[in-house]
Amino acid sequence: MSDLEIRPATAHDIPAIVAMLADDALGAQRESPDDLAPYLTAFAHLAQDPNQHLVVAVRDGRIVGTLQLTVIAGLSLRGTTRGLIEGVRIHADERGRGLGTQLIEWAIDEARKQDCQLVQLTSNASRADARRFYERLGFTASHVGFKLAL
Repeated sequence: MSDLEIRPATAHDIPAIVAMLADDALGAQRESPDDLAPYLTAFAHLAQDPNQHLVVAVRDGRIVGTLQLTVIAGLSLRGTTRGLIEGVRIHADERGRGLGTQLIEWAIDEARKQDCQLVQLTSNASRADARRFYERLGFTASHVGFKLAL
């Protein structure tokens, strides 16, 4: 997969990113690819924050994957800085070819460069394949997550 480029996302990449976010049963319920305005607003905020790293994986000029890495400073665990990985998506026709592993490895390497001592992520409980994928990469399901919609 030497023909793969992982680079920072641009505003022009938002339609392809949102399409991947919406391309499964969960995403189809919560994403709106026909209305890009909220995504572009969010991207403008992300682009101004040096602790946000939204990237795309590009092969042959086509966006085939994405993820967001957020660097979070904290006091717990002796002042541990964490890398939070979110929004990991691989284009449907690229799945199973190692691209997800490459993206996660990029995020872990970048977290180290940002002086993170811990990388964490969540995955919806219904995503059994994703859970197996993350466990295979060395992640452990050590916590129970909670969310409250506002």
